[in-house]
Amino acid sequence: MGRVVKNLGLYLVLILLVVTMVNMFLTPEETQKQYDEISYSQFLSELDTGHIRILQIRNNTQPGESSAAVIQGEMQNGQRFLTYGLEAGKLADKAAALGVMVTVEAPQKNTWWVTLVTTLFLTLLLMGVWLYFLYNMQGGGRMMGFSRSKAKLFLDNRPKVTFADVAGCDESKEELQEVIQFLKSPEKFTKLGAKVPRGVLLVGPPGTGKTLLARAAAGEANVPFFCASGSDFVEMFVGVGAARVRDLFAQAKRYQPCIIFIDEMDAVGRHRGAGLGGGHDEREQTLNQILVELDGFDGKGNTILIAATNRPDILDPALLRPGRFDRHITVDRPDVKGREAILKVHMKDKAFAGDVDVSVLARRTPGLVGADLENLINEAALLSARRDKDKIGMEELEEGIERVMAGPERRSRLISDKEKKIIAYHEVGHAMVAKALPDSDPVHKISIIPRGHAALGYTLQLPEEDRFLTSRSDLMNRIAILLSGRVAEELVFGDVTSGAANDLDRATQTARQMVTELGMSEKLGLVKLGNKREEIFLGRDIAEDRNYSEEIAYAIDQEVKAIIDACYARARDILRERRALMDKIAGVLLERELLDGSEFEALMNEGPADVQPDECVPPLPEARGDGLPRDGFLA
Repeated sequence: MGRVVKNLGLYLVLILLVVTMVNMFLTPEETQKQYDEISYSQFLSELDTGHIRILQIRNNTQPGESSAAVIQGEMQNGQRFLTYGLEAGKLADKAAALGVMVTVEAPQKNTWWVTLVTTLFLTLLLMGVWLYFLYNMQGGGRMMGFSRSKAKLFLDNRPKVTFADVAGCDESKEELQEVIQFLKSPEKFTKLGAKVPRGVLLVGPPGTGKTLLARAAAGEANVPFFCASGSDFVEMFVGVGAARVRDLFAQAKRYQPCIIFIDEMDAVGRHRGAGLGGGHDEREQTLNQILVELDGFDGKGNTILIAATNRPDILDPALLRPGRFDRHITVDRPDVKGREAILKVHMKDKAFAGDVDVSVLARRTPGLVGADLENLINEAALLSARRDKDKIGMEELEEGIERVMAGPERRSRLISDKEKKIIAYHEVGHAMVAKALPDSDPVHKISIIPRGHAALGYTLQLPEEDRFLTSRSDLMNRIAILLSGRVAEELVFGDVTSGAANDLDRATQTARQMVTELGMSEKLGLVKLGNKREEIFLGRDIAEDRNYSEEIAYAIDQEVKAIIDACYARARDILRERRALMDKIAGVLLERELLDGSEFEALMNEGPADVQPDECVPPLPEARGDGLPRDGFLA
């Protein structure tokens, strides 16, 4: 009914506006077409010579003509004329004295409705605009829409995604399925005294499917679904965020049972009092309102809030306590079975060749999340279309994995022969040490084709199974493999380059973590040294609380250096013993630019070639001048 009245008022305003414009600007065009317009001086000349037979004077006949008289008439020859003049009374007396038939029309009077439109319309319009702004300033109009929630409501158009479309997180789906049962049949739980959960928090790394799980929950529950982002509540006006929260929950109560989903909850749920100056800012007001709404739900209500974040560590403790977010569901990176299930979901509607083995793809993508796997399949489909293939083959999928992990190939990047040889020996050094060390992940591919923005080459190792624990020997092997590229450069060329900058950084971080966090130093013992201080609004890990003395700090540096030196010496011994074999494999890699795991294994089993080491040593690269790393080798 309100919409009908609003539309009727709009149509009435438009009609009044049209009538006003017609009355203000419409001129008697028919009159102008019937008469020839002449100058006033010509009219006076014709009048004095007696050529005018009939004269008609109209005064003030049109709005906007001031006091000028409209003079029209007919001459003796039948010509009809029109002109404008002043002092119509004197002119009429003079024409009558000359024998001209003169008629004078009285000024026309506008009708009452024309007067109403022309005089009152603008006044009423201004009054309406003033009342509208006054109403909004007092809050009745919700501050011109600023305080209205930006959440999207899905009813019949709710997401069609179900739990069948979600793979790789079976435990998370089970937790959400129980929440959905609360919405579908709450009496099943309330008769036992159970309470409906107030909120569910989905926690996990980016790309693991938190938003997809929420959409699937809405599709399974078949209830109204409100979807919003944490940034939708933040506005430049004070109090708007809290008002939008109130409006969102008020709408939800009208549509319950329903689900509210807030993505990126950390945008409004950050720890209070953590900002600079400790002021009571707009985010805190918004968070306070969310806390009140969560705790203010009626115990019989059927509205559940689902939120997602990848930063649970910065959320306010009051938001995480029972009674607000009762359940915390972890959506972690998928294991090999989960990756296989996710790949099958994304491969449903696509054509694949017979050589595609999903289990092999799952084993070759450790650490990838659902978003990465979806991108992998899409990249493979694009490559197949680019090559005019009807089906997606294993070759395209393998290349898709490399594009996701290391970036696209950059064959157009020109690299000199000298630097290409250095890169080849560097990558072969990584691969040979990885092959020689026990319990290391097998080498899957070696490449000296530039990829991404910095990788001039890479050695790809893929684990045979998922690991959740790492031993001290595994970490030592990892450091030795990282340093082996630098060792190969030193052994072959007698010099080192900036290409190992990334390797050195990762090796140092691993060694320091072994000493300060994992208690793997015999000298310092089983202690954790240093407490990270994470300032929420200033970024993470910008400061560290040193809870140890300068003497312990010196000991830490010495232990880290000792680990690095030991691993470096171990890698050097391995490559020195296999120098001739390294020369052979590097020569093959220079020729082919790419070796897969089986080819590398075959070369290792064949043994070294009858080539003297000095014959394959290329000249040393020229100095770069600044000494800064410009390109890194990806180990």
